[in-house]
Amino acid sequence: MIWLIALGLLLLAFLGAPFFALIAAIALLGFNAQGYDLAIVAVEINRLGEMPVLVAIPLFTLAGYLLSESEAPKRLVRLTQALVGWLPGGLAIVALVASALFTALTGASGVTIVALGAVLFPALIQGRYSERFGLGLVTASGSLGLLFAPSLPLIIYGVVAQQLNTTPQVSVEDLFLAGIIPGLLMLLVLSVYAITQSPHIPPEQRRFDWRAARAAILDARWELPLPVLVLGGIYSGRIAPSEAAALTAVYVFLVTVVIRREIALKRLPQIVREAMMLVGGILLILGTAFALTNYLIDAEIPTQLFAWVQAHVHQKWLFLLALNLFLLFFGMLLEGYPAIVVLTPLVLPIATGYGMDPVHFGILFLANLQIGLFLAPLGMNLFIASYRFKRPVTEVIRASWPFFLLLFACALAITYIPWLSLVLLDR
Repeated sequence: MIWLIALGLLLLAFLGAPFFALIAAIALLGFNAQGYDLAIVAVEINRLGEMPVLVAIPLFTLAGYLLSESEAPKRLVRLTQALVGWLPGGLAIVALVASALFTALTGASGVTIVALGAVLFPALIQGRYSERFGLGLVTASGSLGLLFAPSLPLIIYGVVAQQLNTTPQVSVEDLFLAGIIPGLLMLLVLSVYAITQSPHIPPEQRRFDWRAARAAILDARWELPLPVLVLGGIYSGRIAPSEAAALTAVYVFLVTVVIRREIALKRLPQIVREAMMLVGGILLILGTAFALTNYLIDAEIPTQLFAWVQAHVHQKWLFLLALNLFLLFFGMLLEGYPAIVVLTPLVLPIATGYGMDPVHFGILFLANLQIGLFLAPLGMNLFIASYRFKRPVTEVIRASWPFFLLLFACALAITYIPWLSLVLLDR
């Protein structure tokens, strides 16, 4: 009977059933089998309203949508081009940095490929980079910012992990700090690779242009305070993530709608509607995930999984390697948010059982997730890039492969060197 239900749910998933409905169905079936009142699922969904940090999700999402609909992406590219474009491999480094910052602000890697790809890919070709390198770089860099605040995946992992009552506890502020060095490591490794692939440019043409830099800084004068407002406030401990989200949303609204007037008031309702549709989907998934997590804990499924894994995998290093491969595989199959809410309750208790810090696990989790987004053959970003640049998926896969290998090496370093994630924390 259980296998029939599992096959039925799997069939519904392949037929395109909403993901939150599948999670809710599993929770309802589980609670029903244990004889619980099924109203417990509704209670768990209602519990979302008791979590102040969740206020950050709609506010950061709205700010990201407003930025993506404005001219901010072009100003960001122009600014980074003026500051580092003169260096060897500078244009490729511009693409990496701009994509990472934009993904961190929007929380959506696919949006970065669509919004910045139109600017970055032609620029790389004009800069005499090979088309294959440019295609792979833009595809891979679309997910680079997931480890940088105020990335929504960081917030969502923090929210889900808090339901598991780990020791030590997980906070969103700790995750924001923990992602800095691993994220910079990935940027650095890809930047070094970009330098090795850069076309030869005579040294006399590699000059820092003060006038261009000054003009770019002036052009981006309203966007430059944004990282200070968000990151400075959170990292200093003066404001909570929800307060930073409110300040960010108000500031971005004033800049894009009132000051720069790049978004007309008549377009504002449509943008808000699109942003809140995404938020609604996230909150539905989170609410049903809370119910599923409650059922899993009550049924002691994570404990049973840990006992099984411990019986078959005796060495920690081997477990960590298997964990990376497992997360990569499901990161390829499940798009960002569903992967976080489904896998965290199952895998986090096993990881802590092997002595992993839950914050370190979160950074490792998201590092693999952002690689899985362009892992062949089913990574979502491969298809987005294929559609955006009108290239066959097989060509995008071949172009992205070197970037995958480099980032996977970074993920292994993050896995086996916890210091990279925990050095900035008071632990």
